[in-house]
Amino acid sequence: MAEGTCDSRFAEVREEFERNFAERGELGASVCITVDGETAVDLWGGVVDPATQRPWTSDTVVLVWSCTKGATALCAHLLADRGQLDLDAPVATYWPEFAAAGKEHVPVRMLLSHQAGLPALRDPLPAGAFADWDLMVKLLAAEAPFWEPGTRHGYHALTCGWLVGEVVRRVSGRPLGTFFAEEVAGPLGLDFWIGLPEELEPRVAPVVRTLAPTPGEPVAPFFMVAMSDPTSAAALIMMNSGGFMETPDDRRYHAAGIGSANGITNARGLAALYRPLALGGTAGGVRLLSPEALARASMTASAADLDAVLRAPTRFALGFCKSVGDFGPSDVLVLGPDAFGHPGSGGSIGFADPGERLSFGYAMSKMGFGTGLNARGQSLVDATYRALGYRTRQPGVWIR
Repeated sequence: MAEGTCDSRFAEVREEFERNFAERGELGASVCITVDGETAVDLWGGVVDPATQRPWTSDTVVLVWSCTKGATALCAHLLADRGQLDLDAPVATYWPEFAAAGKEHVPVRMLLSHQAGLPALRDPLPAGAFADWDLMVKLLAAEAPFWEPGTRHGYHALTCGWLVGEVVRRVSGRPLGTFFAEEVAGPLGLDFWIGLPEELEPRVAPVVRTLAPTPGEPVAPFFMVAMSDPTSAAALIMMNSGGFMETPDDRRYHAAGIGSANGITNARGLAALYRPLALGGTAGGVRLLSPEALARASMTASAADLDAVLRAPTRFALGFCKSVGDFGPSDVLVLGPDAFGHPGSGGSIGFADPGERLSFGYAMSKMGFGTGLNARGQSLVDATYRALGYRTRQPGVWIR
């Protein structure tokens, strides 16, 4: 099933990757791991299109949904590390229009820690709104918070891409996708795009949606709320996207700069994004962050047993997720204690573990049902930590 390379130390990762195809319904996917800056695993397999059986190849890329948030957050941290952005300053310092509806004192860091109270937009969005950057930032600047900023946190599943991205644009003078390409993807040589060039479309594997849980599987609280309360943030996230959630592979969305959800890459791109962050901020001669900025980016900034939007436990660093644990059959995120990164809807993930000098990426086309990882992605993460000598998976984190 698997093509590519795998160091013998990580043989179990290959075994679990192949089990995903044989036993867990995987369609097409890739997994990549670096340790000490060197590639230890680079595997891919399956098919891009089940109808034609076109194979998934080494350069196949796919929409990685919320894994994009890690790339967007990194852009903000680069600016902060350079002294151009103060994370404690009000957002309105850089984006004056944001001061509307009582948001004049909301600091930039609350956008990154999901505490700003703007997880969705209340008014119906026109078709194609997510492809219109100016419209989205105008609407978000005018939106009133769902809760008093700073009093709780709730996952800004889609809106944070424009919230953080507009700050990046105002400070740098460049659109988010351009800044990421010039300051991160280009220097690191990443095959990772926030706004995909049209000529690369033939390489993209289409998203295969999972619209319902398997029979007998409990429904995650987020989806229960979305289905039962049309005014809830959960329902608005799912139903008020101007068509994006229904047709994410529409070319206009691939081309747009949706910093929360439309990054296109593969496991190699995700692992390479986090490689410098696993090595103290610098890799391959490219310095992304100082050690001080890396510590600030990876430190837990908000945590609760009940996220105001997901209705499940969450722990966030500034723009990244931390290990949470098992909170449902298809809702799991168990990493090492030092790890930080971001999963994507359906089960993809990229993260760094500086304590192990490890970076990890997993990307797939067939989405799982739930709000975290599922058995496919978590099995690869588990096999990785076992290969590193970890023997105890506590409810919330892997420990030695």
